[in-house]
Amino acid sequence: MEGYSFLAVKVVLVLVLLVQFTAADHSHKKHAGDGVQPLSKIQIHRAVYELHENASVKAYPVLLGTKGEDSQWVTIEVASPKPAEDDWLAVFSPADFNSSTCPPTDDREVAPNICSAPIKYRFANDSNAGYTKTGKASLRFQLINQRADFSFALFSGGLSTPKLVAVSNSISFANPNVPLYPRLAQGKDWNEMTVTWTSGYNINKAVPFVKWGLKGEAQIRSPAGTLTFPRGSLCGPPARTVGWRDPGFIHTSFLKDLWPNSLYTYKLGHKLSNGSYIWSKSYHFKSSPYPGEDSLQRVVIFGDMGKAERDGSNEYTDYQPGSLNTTDTLIKDLDNIDIVFHIGDIVYANGYISQWDQFTSQVEPIASNVPYMIASGNHERDAPGTGSFYDLNDSGGECGVLAETMFYVPAENRAKFWYSTDYGMFHFCIADSEHDWREGSEQYKFIEKCLASADRQKQPWLIFAAHRVLGYSSAQWQGGAFGEPMGRESLQKLWQKYKVDIALYGHVHNYERTCPIYQNQCVNTEKSHYSGTVNGTIHVVVGGGGSHLSAFGPVQTSWSLFRDYDFGFVKLTAFNHSSLLFEYKKSKDGKVYDSFTISRDYKDVLACVHDGCEPTTLAP
Repeated sequence: MEGYSFLAVKVVLVLVLLVQFTAADHSHKKHAGDGVQPLSKIQIHRAVYELHENASVKAYPVLLGTKGEDSQWVTIEVASPKPAEDDWLAVFSPADFNSSTCPPTDDREVAPNICSAPIKYRFANDSNAGYTKTGKASLRFQLINQRADFSFALFSGGLSTPKLVAVSNSISFANPNVPLYPRLAQGKDWNEMTVTWTSGYNINKAVPFVKWGLKGEAQIRSPAGTLTFPRGSLCGPPARTVGWRDPGFIHTSFLKDLWPNSLYTYKLGHKLSNGSYIWSKSYHFKSSPYPGEDSLQRVVIFGDMGKAERDGSNEYTDYQPGSLNTTDTLIKDLDNIDIVFHIGDIVYANGYISQWDQFTSQVEPIASNVPYMIASGNHERDAPGTGSFYDLNDSGGECGVLAETMFYVPAENRAKFWYSTDYGMFHFCIADSEHDWREGSEQYKFIEKCLASADRQKQPWLIFAAHRVLGYSSAQWQGGAFGEPMGRESLQKLWQKYKVDIALYGHVHNYERTCPIYQNQCVNTEKSHYSGTVNGTIHVVVGGGGSHLSAFGPVQTSWSLFRDYDFGFVKLTAFNHSSLLFEYKKSKDGKVYDSFTISRDYKDVLACVHDGCEPTTLAP
């Protein structure tokens, strides 16, 4: 059979894996609300031959993106003489998944010894109810441009004892190296926008830049820096083993001296060594308002979204059930959003690097048009023995490398993922809950400096955010603790002293809003409208971005005003210096299910509250 000789070439493999390569899954300490990365269920190191001359997998079209598309649907025709309910189809990229970069081999092991996980998979009987009877199936996959070609492999034996039955022809995008998936972020100055994107071009092949300018006016070019990372920079399995995939090259350009509140257009470019140019499609963004500017300003905040596949692949117990709903609802309302904060647990790749490309593709319609600011979560940073505050392997060996490289944040040191940023009347202090934030720590000093630097006459709305709940949550969480007790003990005096309006968190996958609170006590009796001096900080858990939901505990706390076990996000709208609207919207319909307003003047911010004023002097 023609496909059989092709398969024979593809499966000349060497031993690659130790059992520890999949051990990362089992070392991950799961808690309420966490799913298991679907790719980790595949015991790929156990794969053996079960080639059959009458089995086949055919993929078409062979050439993708001929009209400049960066994603395309493909059709896979499967035939098997011995169909079974647990047969599954894997997508590999690069197509030659028997990589020459496999670790050293032991010839006594049984081939094929596949050393890299697929980028996605589906069961053969998915949408093909008759497969187990006929042995015929037709499946559709959506592929995105990921800088390499693709092939499809049919396995029997389920995910735990995979047997390689057949491999397809390879297919590829017309230009796999093109610049893709731009994500905007605020720069270190209010009038600076950064653009980060991914391509297959290193600096020795092409010079990256952004062509940009005010809409309708002359365009200029700004150079971009280029980063990547090797396998050795990662901290453990599966990121260093079966989860490894070449990340390509990550470019960032800094667009400076922007006019406030103005519409700009931009295009990503690479100048090749032969003098020709490779261009992305055109995008646009609105620049940040001047700090303190009195204009309509709208902020969206959520955590724990993750990614999902529109073709239904990679589904394992409904892994990220709300991810696409959140994404699509934000896209529909994008004209009414100015900036987005995704406060940790970004992708849930958990060491499977291919998933980061797929996430940046998923959020591109958002991140290419408004600043997409991220915070570090446990699924980005935590890895044993690497200095993370929590000694778990929630990142699957990524230890922050992917988040720090794939997205820009205006931190002094991106390995220490805390930063401040201004947006008009808002001042944001974004903490990194995966590093020490206790009193006396380096991050504690940053948090106090960030809060103290807010000029409340110009920026009345002071917002604190972190991934883990450093404040209050009544979820059923680690033995019943409400949030992170050490967080409250260390940080509440700062929130009170600097009169933080709202503190937001992810990590707990639900929605909850507290009263204005200080030292476990409500300090204001209002529930939906706050006027004058508020006296404390409102704490909000908004971790229902898309991943598994977290249950609430049995205790009915006095400070919890609203709870929702559903997917959603928060929207803050500053109408002026005196009026703020807070809304909680569900991802499924974009409708408001909880809200409150704050109305006050500058004198109300200055007013003394308990533990919130400096000592006075009687000196004349």
